[in-house]
Amino acid sequence: MIDTILLRNQPEIIAESQAKRGNDPAILEEAIAADSKWRAAQSEFETLRAEQNRFNDQVKKATKEEKPALIAEVKELAGRVKAAAAKASELEAAAREAALRIENTVIAGVPAGGEENFVTLRTHGKPAEFDFEPRDHLELGEMLGAIDMERGAKVSGARFYFLRGVGAQLELALMNLALSKALANGFVPLITPTLVKPEIMQGTGFLGEHADEVYHLENQDLYLTGTSEVALAGYHADEILDLENGPLRYAGWSTCYRSEAGSHGKDTRGIIRVHQFNKLEMFVYTKPEDAEAEHDRLVAWQEEMLQALGLSYRVIDVAAGDLGSSAARKFDIEAWVPTQGAYRELTSTSNCTGYQARRLGTRYRGENGKTQPVATLNGTLATTRWIVALLETHQRADGSVAIPAALQPFMGGMTELRP
Repeated sequence: MIDTILLRNQPEIIAESQAKRGNDPAILEEAIAADSKWRAAQSEFETLRAEQNRFNDQVKKATKEEKPALIAEVKELAGRVKAAAAKASELEAAAREAALRIENTVIAGVPAGGEENFVTLRTHGKPAEFDFEPRDHLELGEMLGAIDMERGAKVSGARFYFLRGVGAQLELALMNLALSKALANGFVPLITPTLVKPEIMQGTGFLGEHADEVYHLENQDLYLTGTSEVALAGYHADEILDLENGPLRYAGWSTCYRSEAGSHGKDTRGIIRVHQFNKLEMFVYTKPEDAEAEHDRLVAWQEEMLQALGLSYRVIDVAAGDLGSSAARKFDIEAWVPTQGAYRELTSTSNCTGYQARRLGTRYRGENGKTQPVATLNGTLATTRWIVALLETHQRADGSVAIPAALQPFMGGMTELRP
């Protein structure tokens, strides 16, 4: 959640962020009003409790004749204290609920606007060109016996698929290449749960306006995660972390689930937009002052991966209105997909500052010994969708596909895929 000190002392900063995101300003106004009511109720409770303590002291010192009247007053005051405590507790919950509706305050420099208002920071490589009519990833995948959409739909419905043979090998090779990159940079690998409790899903900010993207098992009251970020954010919930030796870095390997609500008719062909996929996700806990530098490091590791795979891409600074509720800044890397003549997202990397940590109670001790929220960051290091760009970029006229040298050790030494 947002910083309550900022809410009370510099609400104009949050207001500017809300405007950049295109959010309703009334949400902020309601949170300020709710916080003010709670603080007034808390002050009233503390005043009454102090008065109650003074009366208790008077009772102890009173004479036998004075005590009955004082005790009667103490009982009456006790009732008022109890009522004030209940009111303060109720208003505190309301203030927290109102604050939870405010999305993270964006970092200075994040472009305003919606999905189309991103800023391109840089591009790498020349988009692939062919002296033949290129095939799309699904046609190639079917020729190679790598992707089976028909049986995926038969078994599970639309937007499901089987990766088979070299397709399954290719995904595992991608994940293992990413894991080797993560290990070389000090990440601790985790295979995470894909079902989490409501408070963990809420804490990471995934039950806001995009809650309809999340699968919910009502009988168990558990949520299927759309990214291992959720479980990784919950891993240290309600803990005080030791960050004196640097950030804590985790690489979470998991299957991910997304309902793709609202995507009817979009990317219905192939494995670009599906309900289930695998991903290796980087997740970092660090001191707030180190978060932006760590964000740049995560992007650099992603770029190293894409360059090793011979993919052409661009890095974009995502506009505020297209950020998730937890992100204060997000960089996407989009690879060139030849048959679409467009860049498509392969990775997202978000700096969530202290937003998730406040909601989940994850802290560290600062120089003054006081606890404060850590900063959390997350970023994709490999996912199933990368197969789309790989197959299309490295295809040949006969339907074969060259395997990038970086992947070959993880593919049993294979140098190409052949129909």
